[in-house]
Amino acid sequence: MSDLATGSRRWWALGFIALAQFMVIMDTSIIGVALPRMRVDLGFSPGGLSWVFNAYVIALAGLLLLGGRLSDLLGARRVFAAGWVILAVGSVVAALAGTAGVELVGRVVQGAGSALIAPSALTLLMTVFGPRPGELGKALAIYGAAAPAGGTAGVFLGGVITQWLSWPWVFWLYVPIAAVAIVATPLLMPVAGRSRGSVDVTGAAAVTGGLALAVLAIVRAPQVGWAAPSTLAILAGAVVLLAGFVALQRIRREPLVRLGIFRTPLLGAANLAQALLGAAWIPMWYFLNLYLQQVLGYGAFASGAALLPMTLLIVLLMVAVAPRLIARLGAKPLIVGGLVALAAGLVWLSFARPTGNFLVDVLPASLLAALGQALAFIPSLGTAIGSARPEEGGLAAGLVNTSYQVGSALGLAAMTAVGVSFGAGRIGHPAELTAGFSAAFLGAAGIAVLGAILVLLVFRTRRLANAPDREPARVG
Repeated sequence: MSDLATGSRRWWALGFIALAQFMVIMDTSIIGVALPRMRVDLGFSPGGLSWVFNAYVIALAGLLLLGGRLSDLLGARRVFAAGWVILAVGSVVAALAGTAGVELVGRVVQGAGSALIAPSALTLLMTVFGPRPGELGKALAIYGAAAPAGGTAGVFLGGVITQWLSWPWVFWLYVPIAAVAIVATPLLMPVAGRSRGSVDVTGAAAVTGGLALAVLAIVRAPQVGWAAPSTLAILAGAVVLLAGFVALQRIRREPLVRLGIFRTPLLGAANLAQALLGAAWIPMWYFLNLYLQQVLGYGAFASGAALLPMTLLIVLLMVAVAPRLIARLGAKPLIVGGLVALAAGLVWLSFARPTGNFLVDVLPASLLAALGQALAFIPSLGTAIGSARPEEGGLAAGLVNTSYQVGSALGLAAMTAVGVSFGAGRIGHPAELTAGFSAAFLGAAGIAVLGAILVLLVFRTRRLANAPDREPARVG
């Protein structure tokens, strides 16, 4: 390992790695408070507005596995730096966009850059701390906490920027940070190993295209009809592409995903929990932002500030409480309990009134939902990574990130369809808007309940079949 990874420099390296994860996930949430203003300035339809989020998440989720493969072949440090360059370019395009189409192009480019940053960052972390087991646990905890912290902090920061500057600055923010990261990478990051092999570009294109078509069909369905020929054709195209991806992984000598990894006990269940957690959580903050601004009349700053208690609670629980509870209770009770608490918070939010107020209709319900998210996220993430064989830890991390992002995209698309069907697109009509938002909250609650039930059924405690000489982590 490079001398750059020794001494205090490895902790500086960890700081940049955690910052990378923070920024990648923050890009999914920082635009939340800015969406109403972006809709007016760029001409988005109410249903199409969710594509500001989905365009980024689809590119990120669809290309994460490709980013991990490129990291192995080209070297993690090189791919890490390239990801920051691409993220900066996409941020400039998104900030300068004058139309909805250009904005979505910028978001796709941002997602592609993040898909290079995220897996290479984890590879660099393992390169630096892997030989030091005593420090690895702490490093992974910091890295893991950076994701939810970035997601929730982005809501508040987006409100501050939108209120006091303007929405393009939520994208300009990434440019100087990317510049610093590009300069710091060769100074702080070790030279990770490289492997020989090829890149399954066809497989990456298939999974990204299939995901995009699935989201497109779900978003369009409320306007054109679920049984409309165009909806069915798009869904069929999504199924064909995703099935083609699986088939390619079975026959490729060097696939993006070794399908046999899903036979690892607990890994599949943990990935399922992460997918459904994202599918319930992301619609919650998306529609809660819209409720605060479009129904209660909050400005961008006030809307972001209203969600700050939720942000602080999540960070506190994930860093200080969740690890202790995992050690005492195991992962399964926390994942199930967290999903149930998230569902309860969403049901509570569904009772929000057109003439409601923050203290009654938002604060207690959002804190309960945040409690659920904090309890479920860390144990499901840690189980997904820890269940794999040591040599497949990077692949397991890529899979669980992909699961969360895919769940987020599909969950938001589905709940946007539900919300619009019940009135969420009726700008200027508080009662209709609230009815649409309530329907979306209830739908997301159903997803969380489904997640809790499935975890109860499939999350089993047993020895890891692929690691006969290693005792498994306690899972419940």
